[in-house]
Order: sequence, then structure tokens, then C-alpha cells
Amino acid sequence: MAEFLKLKKSNCKNCYKCIRHCPVKSIRFSGNQAHIVYDECILCGQCYVICPQNAKETVDETEIVDVMLADKSTPVIASVAPSFIAYFEGASISTLSVALKKLGFADVEETAIGATMVKREYERLVRENKMDVIISSCCHSVNLLIGKYYPSVMKYLAPVVSPMQAHCLDIKRRRPEAKTVFIGPCLSKKDEAYNGTIDAVLTFRELAAMFRSAGIVVENGADENNESRARLFPVVGGVLDTMDKPAGSGYTYLTVDGVENCKEALQDIAEGNITKCFIEMSACSGSCTGGPVMEKFRNSPVRHTQAVRKYAGEDDFSINQPEPAFLHKERPYIGLAKTVPTEEQIRDILRRTGKNSPADELNCGSCGYNTCREKAIAVFQGKADISMCLPYLMDKAERFSNNILSNTPNGILVVNEDFEVQQINRAAMKMLHISSQSDVLGEQVVRIMDPLPFIDVLDNHKQVRGLREYFAEYGKYLEITIVHDKTSHILITILRDVTDEEEERVKKEEIGKQTVEIADKVVEKQMRIVQEIASLLGETAAETKIALTKLKESISHEEE
Repeated sequence: MAEFLKLKKSNCKNCYKCIRHCPVKSIRFSGNQAHIVYDECILCGQCYVICPQNAKETVDETEIVDVMLADKSTPVIASVAPSFIAYFEGASISTLSVALKKLGFADVEETAIGATMVKREYERLVRENKMDVIISSCCHSVNLLIGKYYPSVMKYLAPVVSPMQAHCLDIKRRRPEAKTVFIGPCLSKKDEAYNGTIDAVLTFRELAAMFRSAGIVVENGADENNESRARLFPVVGGVLDTMDKPAGSGYTYLTVDGVENCKEALQDIAEGNITKCFIEMSACSGSCTGGPVMEKFRNSPVRHTQAVRKYAGEDDFSINQPEPAFLHKERPYIGLAKTVPTEEQIRDILRRTGKNSPADELNCGSCGYNTCREKAIAVFQGKADISMCLPYLMDKAERFSNNILSNTPNGILVVNEDFEVQQINRAAMKMLHISSQSDVLGEQVVRIMDPLPFIDVLDNHKQVRGLREYFAEYGKYLEITIVHDKTSHILITILRDVTDEEEERVKKEEIGKQTVEIADKVVEKQMRIVQEIASLLGETAAETKIALTKLKESISHEEE
């Protein structure tokens, strides 16, 4: 399968919502990103619709169509699905044709023409009465669902092309030189057209973008064509409403929409619980008017259904019905065999997430899987990761934080913005002489500490760091750090017992003071000694000077 749905990796936020909503769990989660498993995907588009980060995107074929329209040597004909009336509200096939021709389309036709051919083939199958159960083949996602997951039901899928294929085949039969572009609300049609008769597929959203880029406005208008009963195909029960049901065939006629409902019906068929019926089956809830493009951008099932039913006529299109062989299509089983883990392998994976007994299997669905066992199987198949279990992660985080809180020598005190104690660890209880958590939890912090630092942090948006205070009632010096977590609306207080440090500091200060006093005394004594020495040295120097002067005078007299 070509990749018609893609992931914007930067947008994925690990919410697992796409896995929860994927009806066939064809999404693999690894590297903190969701990845579509294309071999298992049925292109229902639910992951595209429900992704809160718009991380899923469809392959845009507007550029391909632009290139086709630029080639004036080849006519390009649009096949427009009848659900257009729900997307382009107030328009008609006539006004939409005008807008499409302004884009460069050579001609515009309704896919309902192909629907008329298909419904006549369904009528023929009912008349022939050769199939016990007949499942309509209009919805490509249903065809993929059966082909990949219900091989035993393949024999009941009507061997008839879809209305899109029937119409485009008919266009090329009439105009072999033409290229065809299908325009509708469905993502899976891009895959159905791949390597087939249809040259390109545009969603209504892509067409609307082309109109905006070209400055084209689709005008409102009315269409009086009564030969348009097949326009009912995109609504629930629309296929059956267009069919002429022969009496005496023995068939009952049922409609099933939504993938989960389809899966239930297909399982019943596979088990032989449903017989002799014709089932109109659609993957989208609300059928085509509830398709992913419609649901993502303009979801209003009642209004959309009303618009289509009001627009449809009462008679069939006047067409030349081709031979059955022209519309015949066999669909092979296209699923892949999956490796299924043993019971022991499943139990081993469950044990790794703390699920040692069935009682531990909460089946909460937060990982995207319905049960813990389903998720364990997905882990074995490489589609899920152990860490995707929310209860396991919460328990792991709680144990981790509790271990830190219980074993850290620092006291931890958590207070809300009303200054009520929310949490306190054992170290803080010991520092503050608290015997039981229940004595302080929910109480005002003023009962155990001065509230002014907390008030200052909250009112002045300042953090208190390394504030040292002496708590006389506890006989301790505590270093206080208070941080305001605005997101959680709490004040986190870290208390460090610095009593020993403070006492050591006081001792050092006392020793220093004593040392200074001793030094002062030594200096004073030394100064006295120096002064005495200086005095003695001064007397001796004077006597020496006198003696030398006399000697000098004596020598001078002798020379004379």
C-alpha cells in the first residue's frame, strides 16, 4: 500500500489517541512517535480525524492535477461524488462544474452515474440468488477490512467495482484519450485509484484549496434533474434506497456503518450467524457524508444527510448499462500473517509492567489498546513499547519519588497557595518534631513554621534560597529554600539541617576571637621588648660615638 497517510513527526505528543481510535490497531509506536503500519491499515482516516496535534496528514495530489490541467492536449474529466452538496453547501453540480472548468477541467460528471451502474449489478446478484450473503463493495475501507482481516468472508463481497471505478471506466470507454480525476470526501479512494483507471484523486478539502488559490468562488444554485436517485449513495441506507428489490428473493436488507459495527457484522458472518441477506456496509459512521474529510472540517451528520437526500431525485440516470464483465472485480486476500506470542511470552511482558496476576490488569485503555493482553501482544509484535502503560509509569514515578523523599537527608515540605501543608517527608518531620503526617497535613503552615517567607515568595514572585534561621522551639538551625511551582500551584520547601555547621561556625568564631586576643597580647609584649632593646641600643650608641670622637681628636693632635 502506498503511503497516503503520513505523520508529521514534530507534532506527535505521545498521547496514544490515534492508537485508541484505530479500529484495527495498525499504528506502531516507537521512538516517541506514532507510525502507521501500512500493511495493516484500512485507510479509514480515524487517526487523521482525531489527532489533537494534526500530526497526521494526507498525501496532497493537487500538484499532480495542476500538471494534468496544464497539458491542454489531453482533456481532464472530473468525477464528482454526490456528497459534494454537503461540503459545498448551497452549490449544485451546475455551479460546481462552472468552477471546475475555470480551473481547466474539460468536463465534469457525477460519480452517481457510476453508482447507477453498480446498483444495477447489485440487483442482478440478488436476482441470480447465488450468494448467501452479499456485502456491498462501494467502500474501499470495508474492502480492505475484509481483505486483510476476514479472509473467510471474501466470498460474500460483491465482485463489483465501486461507483468511482465504474464511472471512470465508463468515461474512458467513451473518451479513451481523457484523464479522470475523482473528487470526494474519502481518503481511501486515493489507494483504490492507485495504479488503476483513475489518474488522480482529490478530496473536497484539496479542491477547496485549489479554488482559493485560483480565486474561484463556487456559486450557489439549484439543480432540477430528477434522474439522480443514485445521489443517495453517500448516506446511510442510500444504496438500498436506490435498489429495486425483487420480491421472493429471500434476502433481508441491512445497513451497517462504522468500522466497529462492520467488524461485529463480519465476525457474525464468518461464524455463520448471518445468512441470506444483502448488507450495505460503510466504514464511516454516517456513510460517506461522515467521511474523514467531512468529519475533520465540517462534521454535521444530520445536516449533511438532509442536504444529500434533498438534492437526490427519484429516477435513475438514463445510461447504457455495460455488461457484467465490464464491472466485475475479484478481490484477493491481502492480509499478512501475524506472529502470535505464547501465553508465557504474554505473561512475561505483563510482569515487566508490574502485572503479576489478572487482578493487576486494569484494562484502562490509556495505552490505546482495549486490554493489557492486547497491548502485551502489540509489544511482542514490535508495535508498542513497555513504557506506554500509564498506571505502570505512574507507579514507577511514585515509587521513584517516594524513594527520594524517604531517603534524602533534606526535609521536603509542600504547601499549596492557601499555605496548607500538602506533603511532608520523614526528614522534615524529624527536623520539626512532628510524630505523624496526619498532624500537619491540611493544616496551615504557620503551625510549624514562620509563614512570612512563604507569603513573600507568593506575593512578590521571589524565590527564597539558602535562608538560614534559628528555630528555638526545635533547637535547630535550618537552611530554607522555597520555590513556587506556578503550574502546580504549590510551594516546595527544602529544609536542610545546618545546626552542626552553625555550631562549628560559632566554635571557629570563638577560637578566632581567642586567637586574636592572644595575638594582641603577644604583639603588645613584643613591642615592649623591642622598645627596651631600642633604649639599650640607643645608650650604647651614644657612648661609642663619644669614644670615637675622642680617639679622632687624639689622632689629629699627634699629626700636628
